[in-house]
Amino acid sequence: MKIGAVFPQLEIGADPRVVREWTTTVEAAGYDHVVAYDHVLGADPANRPGWTGYTDESLFHEVFVLFGYMAAITTELELVTGVLVLPQRQTALVAKQAAEVDVLSGGRLRLGVGIGWNSVEYDALGVPFEKRGARLTQQVELLRKLWAEPVISYDGTFDQVEEAGLNPLPGREIPIWFGGGADAVLRRTGRIGDGWMPTSPPDDKARAQLETIREAAAEAGRDPATIGIEARLTLGAVPEQDWRAFADGWRELGATHFGVNTMNMGLSKPEDHAEVLRDVLPELS
Repeated sequence: MKIGAVFPQLEIGADPRVVREWTTTVEAAGYDHVVAYDHVLGADPANRPGWTGYTDESLFHEVFVLFGYMAAITTELELVTGVLVLPQRQTALVAKQAAEVDVLSGGRLRLGVGIGWNSVEYDALGVPFEKRGARLTQQVELLRKLWAEPVISYDGTFDQVEEAGLNPLPGREIPIWFGGGADAVLRRTGRIGDGWMPTSPPDDKARAQLETIREAAAEAGRDPATIGIEARLTLGAVPEQDWRAFADGWRELGATHFGVNTMNMGLSKPEDHAEVLRDVLPELS
């Protein structure tokens, strides 16, 4: 099971020195990959009674720019979006950005995608919120065509491309993983996904979800064993004495990857995240 570090974007701040030191410390410590979350805009909750979730005060580094920076200061770390809110973005532009990160990093990008929940963000980006699930499925098809062929034509419900293509091409099909736990997500993962990114504990519910993915894969004529699983441990939400058992539980369920999240631990300085990650890796390996 490959172990990665979750980029603590909500707490790391905007100092490029701190981002650089976090990244190089994580790679030197022996982590296999970095996982970064995605949001473009944060909503001001002042006039939105009952608002829950991220706000305008939640700091998010833009994932493709961040990964371009990380690619330049690392040599081995896989760069993983966990997850990119794909339907609110232009498909061809995502294909271009992802291809560029993959090329400049030497093939180290893994694209985790999801539909998101923030309608304010969708509205600001000019994309219908209600059709995000259907759009996501079609986007995956188009992304793979754009990465595979120098020139394509595509006539879809949401995207049209007429005799055009990317240059440079990534030289491979960038892996696309899905985040979320809804039944539609699980079945989509089984049908067309390279992997699944749960955030839940390794319990009976997770076991049942994995079975749904594997059934959908078999129905689609795919080998379920080829679908990866990236679980996530949020250190601040699980008692320290249970961290190893949490990781081992996901190993037993067949997880291929595992992310470690240091946010919401009450750390006093941005620099502390890298130190915690460095110290905890031996306990989970």
